[in-house]
Amino acid sequence: MSASTAVLKSEARLFSREPGSLFWIGAFPTVLLVILGLIPSFRDPDPAMAGLRTIDLYVPIVVLLSLIMAGLQAMPPVLAGYRERGILRRMSTTPVRPVSLLTTQIVLHAAAALCSAVIAMAVGRLVYDVMLPKQLFGYALALVLATLGALAAGATIAAVSRTTKITTAVGTAVFFPAMFTAGVWFPVQVMPDTLRRIVELTPFGAASQALNEAAAGDWPSWSHLGVTALWTVVLVAAAARWFRWE
Repeated sequence: MSASTAVLKSEARLFSREPGSLFWIGAFPTVLLVILGLIPSFRDPDPAMAGLRTIDLYVPIVVLLSLIMAGLQAMPPVLAGYRERGILRRMSTTPVRPVSLLTTQIVLHAAAALCSAVIAMAVGRLVYDVMLPKQLFGYALALVLATLGALAAGATIAAVSRTTKITTAVGTAVFFPAMFTAGVWFPVQVMPDTLRRIVELTPFGAASQALNEAAAGDWPSWSHLGVTALWTVVLVAAAARWFRWE
């Protein structure tokens, strides 16, 4: 326990010294929300969206964006870098097993993403009067599943990429489709029916729908929760199957 605590403290200190990761995970989603909220039409109720405003739909989207940043952009290069430099191999000969380091990285990135999500929701409420989630437990469940899915995707990317450069390239290639399915380009709820049904089969598309349903006060659809959970299980299994310590 003391060894794991020491690893956590050390990695947390190193993580706090990464301004790029802190900005893209912690600040960028909220900055994007503020910029979008400056568009006047985004603050006007839209009858086509049951009286909701576009900015109301974008709060869950930027919450997902923080998870995508942490899972697909920030964490994979760190894991691949530790393996590429032989750190994981050397740790396997010490009382501190490599899994402690991997677990610590997952915990730190998950905590950063969830803090970013809370900040985005708080700014949406205080600046643009966006209602907080009405179905809190359903929202929390969808958020946890989405967080696990994003981190599992990042771990899979690190597992199948031999070097840090390849990891960064693969992460970037996955990053843009993930943003699309999360609704960053335009919300999933306003997509054409056929496209929306396809997007809902992806982890972030399903999570976006689940978060919006919970935000509106409904329990998230079990189909959306199920798709997100299934992707998480598949990606965790893939990461465990293909990850190598060296």
